[in-house]
Amino acid sequence: MRLWPHKRARGNYYELLKRLHVLLKPTTYVEIGIRDGESFELARAAACAIGVDPNPQLRYTLWPRAKVFSMTSDAFFASHDLRKELDGNPVELAFIDGMHLFEFALRDFINLERHACKTSTILVHDCYPIDGITSSRERTTATWSGDVWKLIVCLKKYRPDLELTTVDVRPTGLGIIRNLDPHSRVLLSSLEKICEEFIPLDFEWIAQDKAGHLNRLDNDWNQIRQLFGLPGRTGIGGFCESALGALRRERAAK
Repeated sequence: MRLWPHKRARGNYYELLKRLHVLLKPTTYVEIGIRDGESFELARAAACAIGVDPNPQLRYTLWPRAKVFSMTSDAFFASHDLRKELDGNPVELAFIDGMHLFEFALRDFINLERHACKTSTILVHDCYPIDGITSSRERTTATWSGDVWKLIVCLKKYRPDLELTTVDVRPTGLGIIRNLDPHSRVLLSSLEKICEEFIPLDFEWIAQDKAGHLNRLDNDWNQIRQLFGLPGRTGIGGFCESALGALRRERAAK
């Protein structure tokens, strides 16, 4: 029997995405910003998968139930009915990894949520920035998360009904948004005001309590599973993995 490693989940955000696909088994999937298609490839088991990217450079062969639209996400949502593209079904799992600017991520979230359902999950890359330079609105470094982190702060203020978690996974975190409300128009009705409020913020605004502002969670698979109402995974001999970890630490201390 295959066991997940105890304590911390290994690897970067891609490894976490892989685990989430296995855990959630979405029948419908949407990804904004697919680039070479590596993360999009994880949705092969879905009944329908939609990818949106203005300049996709796929390294993988598309499968019959997958579609890729070569356009910006704003253009896609303005010209396509996502429900129709998903054969009349809601989005079960979505991944936002498009333009690394707050207002783009916010619009993507708004558009995806209205095609989702309460039990759907929206994942957002780059929600736990490294520092001020790599999280600035202008790209000057190889690693660049932009100011996508502001989406979490914004949703905490304007959508307290949402369940918001940011997993501190390499390199720049993964936001997990649950308890969606496709009927909410709070964000859309205040879009201009929200942008005026959050775009001027810089990294220093969260630097003193980054973990608190962004609802940080360790990259711990047991804790991540529990976000979806699942218990910690059971390991060898019926021990919970967290108990196994405690036992190992106790033995090491002797």
